[in-house]
Amino acid sequence: MTAIVGVHGVGHYAAGHSPVDVVSARSTLWTGDLAAGLGVAPERISLTYAYYAHHLHRDRPVAQGAADALEQLVREHPEAVTGITDWAESLDESLGLGLPAVTAQGRLAVPLRQLVSVIAERLSLDGRLTRAFIGLFFRDVALYLGQRDDATRIAARDEVAAVIASAGARVVIAHSLGSVVAYEALHAHPELEVDLLLTLGSPLGLPHGVFDRLSPTPVDGTGQRPGGVRRWVNLCDHGDIVAIPRPLKRRFPTVDLDLVDSIAPFDFHKVAPYLRSAAVAATIAPFLGGGGSSS
Repeated sequence: MTAIVGVHGVGHYAAGHSPVDVVSARSTLWTGDLAAGLGVAPERISLTYAYYAHHLHRDRPVAQGAADALEQLVREHPEAVTGITDWAESLDESLGLGLPAVTAQGRLAVPLRQLVSVIAERLSLDGRLTRAFIGLFFRDVALYLGQRDDATRIAARDEVAAVIASAGARVVIAHSLGSVVAYEALHAHPELEVDLLLTLGSPLGLPHGVFDRLSPTPVDGTGQRPGGVRRWVNLCDHGDIVAIPRPLKRRFPTVDLDLVDSIAPFDFHKVAPYLRSAAVAATIAPFLGGGGSSS
């Protein structure tokens, strides 16, 4: 049975729960979603959840609530505002939203809250939920990508590398920020070899806020494929506002297959719809020694 490791994205910190309990519960959830997409019994999937969020949040106060996520982000990480404006401009370029000028003479042209609300309106999304999501996403990005040699960042990527090694994983499925952590973990541990790296809703190419802060540093605008990865497939939903710019191959030309599909119009960045999708099933099945129905 092929060993799989799943690497989570943002918003998966489980305050007050032990990492062992989180890994057990989330491994079961990811296994069920992946098995549903493949049309097999969960018992035929061997998946281990790589949990790193506790490293990012160690010795930090717990967020006050999703409704305050954007305001809290600005208070705690004012430098993240630049990342959000870069994201908004990339989103506008990628999706043609016709946003008002985001920056003017190095300053925000519109208040951050208003900017995110306009984006939500252009994409027919709930404004409050979109502000909460963006606050949450860029908070976790700031916590992970704060400094290149930060102990938190090293601990998170080493955690992921250790899970891949201990599981003997041949397949790594990395979602959202988890694709960044997995990418850096595989680079930092070249002894790890996997047959497939599947990145879902990945922000790896996001200029300035993510791409230019990667380790190893991209060279001449090009990111390098981890040496131990035999095949790299990237998948994003048409409406995923994090997985930009597109295609990812523009910045990572060694991606073998770069797919954009309609996964879940109203859950554009959640991991469950990705794992249950036909695109993921088609990508994963050849590496599992046969997929097919459980009957």
